[in-house]
Amino acid sequence: MNGLTISQIAKASNVNIETVRYYEKRGLISEPPRTESGYRMFSEEVIQDIQFIKRAQDIGFTLEEIKTLVIASHNEDFHSEEIYEFAMNKIHEIEKKIHDFNHMKSLLGDLAAKCPGSGVPKDQCPIITNLSKGKIEDG
Repeated sequence: MNGLTISQIAKASNVNIETVRYYEKRGLISEPPRTESGYRMFSEEVIQDIQFIKRAQDIGFTLEEIKTLVIASHNEDFHSEEIYEFAMNKIHEIEKKIHDFNHMKSLLGDLAAKCPGSGVPKDQCPIITNLSKGKIEDG
């Protein structure tokens, strides 16, 4: 039986063996045939699939979203319009996260600006007291 072992796939893909197993378990890469002695024998295409997965993670897709993209990349019935909509939805999600992070940064900045730093007992620290109240107020 021809193919690459899991360690060869991991090395060529620049991931560890557990990552390959995890991707297989999650259905991100197909389960390879096994030799008579039980060794997985992967095709070389799996290297490209793993690199696809890693690049998709790098731009913010979750593994569940990547699974959809992997299926789409292997399915002739998927159209680029569907992939475009999928990407646009991800962009909107990222924009919301950016907005939320900027809001958190602003709130924390306001609290930090009220904190005198050293020489103040922690029960008088505005950061601790505001967090203890259960409510953080803008401005």
